[in-house]
Amino acid sequence: MVSMENIREFTSQKNIAVAGVSRNSKKFGNAIFKELKKKGIQVYPVHPNMDEFEGQKCFPDIGSLPVEVSGIVINTRPDVTKKLVDEAKQKGIKNIWLQQGSADKDYLNNLETDNYNIISKQCILMFADPVNGVHGFHRWMRKNFGKFPH
Repeated sequence: MVSMENIREFTSQKNIAVAGVSRNSKKFGNAIFKELKKKGIQVYPVHPNMDEFEGQKCFPDIGSLPVEVSGIVINTRPDVTKKLVDEAKQKGIKNIWLQQGSADKDYLNNLETDNYNIISKQCILMFADPVNGVHGFHRWMRKNFGKFPH
């Protein structure tokens, strides 16, 4: 179970990669990237087939990310997520956020988390302060109905 301590540790990172950005502007990975950037976080887009995203260099894989990247949000299909988690661990990235829907139940149940801060079943945009708009409303609802991490 994810705790607020785990979430605070992740959201305190200043250099976060986002795997799952896309040429399709409607993909949620794009929204995550843009929102984290607006919040003052240095974000690094990761996509194997893009050279640039939102005017920034796009990294083809996790191994090519700069050393200062200490966290990654993964918003990909479950089959891709498994590979990316392995790459993140190999790179030494200890803070890994698996956006809702990016991993299946079996994978999450068997995921080795020792020495890693792995967050799943949560939306990063409900926790990366300041939280506004629809994510602020969802946060308020979850708090009021006892569904918010402690």
